[in-house]
Amino acid sequence: MQIAIIGAGIAGLTAAYDLTRAGHQVTVYEAAAQAGGLASGFRDTRWDWPLERFYHHIFTTDQAIIDLTRAIGFEHALFFPRPLTAQWWGERGYALTGSRPAVTLPGRGRVELPVPDLVAGGLSVLGYPGLPFVDRVRLNLVLAYLKLAVRDWRPLEQETAARWARRWGGETLYREFFQPLLEGKFGPYAEQVNMSWLWARFKTRSVRLGYYVGGFQALSDHLMAAVQKLGATVLLQTPIQALTPLPDGRWQVAAPIAPETGARDFDAVIVTGSPGLLSKLAPQLPPSYLGQLKELRSLGAVVMTIALKQPLTGGLYWVNLPKTQFPFLALVEHTNFIPREHYGGDHLVYCGDYLDPSHEYFRLSQDELLQRFLPALQRVNPRFEPSWVRDVWLHREPYAQPIVPVNHSRHIPPLTTPLPGLFWASMSQVYPWDRGTNFAVEIGQRVAREVLQSDLARSTLTERGYAVAGRGPEDPR
Repeated sequence: MQIAIIGAGIAGLTAAYDLTRAGHQVTVYEAAAQAGGLASGFRDTRWDWPLERFYHHIFTTDQAIIDLTRAIGFEHALFFPRPLTAQWWGERGYALTGSRPAVTLPGRGRVELPVPDLVAGGLSVLGYPGLPFVDRVRLNLVLAYLKLAVRDWRPLEQETAARWARRWGGETLYREFFQPLLEGKFGPYAEQVNMSWLWARFKTRSVRLGYYVGGFQALSDHLMAAVQKLGATVLLQTPIQALTPLPDGRWQVAAPIAPETGARDFDAVIVTGSPGLLSKLAPQLPPSYLGQLKELRSLGAVVMTIALKQPLTGGLYWVNLPKTQFPFLALVEHTNFIPREHYGGDHLVYCGDYLDPSHEYFRLSQDELLQRFLPALQRVNPRFEPSWVRDVWLHREPYAQPIVPVNHSRHIPPLTTPLPGLFWASMSQVYPWDRGTNFAVEIGQRVAREVLQSDLARSTLTERGYAVAGRGPEDPR
């Protein structure tokens, strides 16, 4: 088959990788100047490595992306540090993961004890002063139950995370721990989010966090090169204007700003991106499916990256901040995760938040937003001065965090749309898991399987003289 994929993010490139390996001819269209989507990076002339526009890492449990990394020969570039992640309380950040208990031994100094990560995390929680001791114990029990005992997420989606956490954790634990987490991530929608999302957040996360030599842009570029080596075409800086169904059952893809490609016909099209993008490109979809797309709600991301001349957080990588006290949700000092030698000696700090696309942060200029954020940096580190700032970058994305209400699984549109030959794969469909590069790989693999298993694939291959029942010499797989 001739297959078009709209979007060269991790999902689109993964689908392209699987489909080209199966013998099909794939063309990937990408509006941006580089591959990677939300995982793509930007560069400064002083840096050896690019940096993600939106902070990224993976977990040791992210098997799909680890396996793909291995399959494309990029495993040597993946490594797993153990940075400190913290919760803000009482004018400082307290590390809850990443640290291990230690003892002082004669002649050896302070030595970390080789305890399992779950035990180390539990001990860190027990030492967190932001909760009464009984609630620290209760929090450990709740997290252990979610991580080790719960296997099936489907019953959990029938009630909100707020209600579940109040029932099993108590009002104090909810107010001091779970409520800030939910409100920080979902803002006014915090009370609507179902419990399966919260379960998935704790279920799949690890203390060690993964990163790539050269960042996630290097992974994206390597995956793109692997796809091209298999015979696919990747067209960067080529936005799509429209998808048109043809009388013969094929699809015409129009890319008007790329006259060398023009309008081309394909047997199948995969759209990766927001529900709004699919609705815009394919308004011919039935009203019922378009209605499902319209009902999917999401928040955008606003992330300011600041290059500092001095360190800010005293060794912490990630600090969750209460939005009642700070103008953003997450303070991420990337160079406490990845050595600053790769970034010309800069101390790189992300100030990030998830917000409704109508929020003023999507309209304010970079300098206006910086002035909002600088007092927060001084609160984190009283020694901070504006003169520490060397440079600033601002990135915004209106589609970044799907909102998942009660019984959300009933409302997710299928990957195979009602229009033959048209498929959709997005972060809105990775549920119950949270968006991220690992689940972008999984959704890319899922949509590729649906294309390969579709009646369209079988009929197209049969018409062109290929066997579809076996793996004989004439079978392009």
